[in-house]
Amino acid sequence: MPEPVYFDHAATTPVREEVFAAMQPFFGPRFGNPSSMHRWGREARTALDEARERLGRCLGASPDEIVFTSCGTEADNMALIGVWRARRGEGSRNAAVSTPIEHKAVLGALHEIAKEGGEERLLMVDSAGRVDASSFDALVRDDTAVCSVMWVNNELGTLQDVQTMAERARSRGVVFHTDAVQAFGKVDIDARRTPFDLLSISGHKIGAPKGIGALFIRRGTPMEPLLFGGSQDRGRRPGTENVAMAVGLARAAELAVAERDEECRRLQALRDRLESTILARVPDAVIHGREAARAPHISNISVPGTESESMLIALDLRGVACSAGSACQSGSITPSHVLEAIGVSTDVAKAAIRFSLGALSTEAGVDRVAEVFPMLAEKARRLATA
Repeated sequence: MPEPVYFDHAATTPVREEVFAAMQPFFGPRFGNPSSMHRWGREARTALDEARERLGRCLGASPDEIVFTSCGTEADNMALIGVWRARRGEGSRNAAVSTPIEHKAVLGALHEIAKEGGEERLLMVDSAGRVDASSFDALVRDDTAVCSVMWVNNELGTLQDVQTMAERARSRGVVFHTDAVQAFGKVDIDARRTPFDLLSISGHKIGAPKGIGALFIRRGTPMEPLLFGGSQDRGRRPGTENVAMAVGLARAAELAVAERDEECRRLQALRDRLESTILARVPDAVIHGREAARAPHISNISVPGTESESMLIALDLRGVACSAGSACQSGSITPSHVLEAIGVSTDVAKAAIRFSLGALSTEAGVDRVAEVFPMLAEKARRLATA
């Protein structure tokens, strides 16, 4: 059997050797609690502060604007719920705005805000997943506390115009958050140039372990903590810090930024090769969001007359790993909420397969998938009409 092909980097990535090496001392001799005053504690505190400073440099941020979290989901929840709770007393600022194609971490946070008495609003998006500008102007207004728009969609790869939306939000006194979990390492992100107030990232998407993320919080942004009981991180996120993971995330971020331009060129060439080969063999295949500007590592493809669940199983048996959408939705038999929101029919949405490229992706892997996928799709169609 040929070498297995891992095309699910949007779900998670392998831990990089450089990241693992940077973390190892903090599972051994450098085990101190960063809140302790003795030398073990001071050593851990120094490492944590350095990690915060290094990650800040990758984002164009100051160290005090970086909060380490357990994951991207926590960062998203902290951003939306924390800001909304802090601002709900500011006159009529009671609304929270986002899009219907966000990760469920953001949509779930919006639902919680609505339960607590806030108003939940969703912006309109077009058939490629781009936010409608007139909808943004209509819904992000003086009564809005916080607005959140994902920089790169995790299922489509669609890029949003974060620069323009952040500027418009700021002009109306609205706190602007962007989920950059799929954008970091694929997009040039600099808080000095783009006026977002909050930005979320997740370590395991860029070669760090699962269980670590970060939230950028611009100085002066109102924020109520979601956790209570300690003074760590200026009270914004109390609890003993995960020093090893923070060090790992900082190292992974540095590598991702240093390699970004070259890696994006490589991944885009691989993605384009994959899509053009599949379309040549399956002319009626649908590549979702293709007409929009996209990040280079995500391709979402439907073959009408097939179903994603059976296709994923068949691909796995052939040694190809991919997904039907967000990894957080694995096991779900309902169509992707992202594809539904951009107007894809139920039958076509149920056929969607997300291929996501990364460190393990090669031309040989692309050619292998481009050979296997059309063959399996043809077989699935025959069985469906038999």
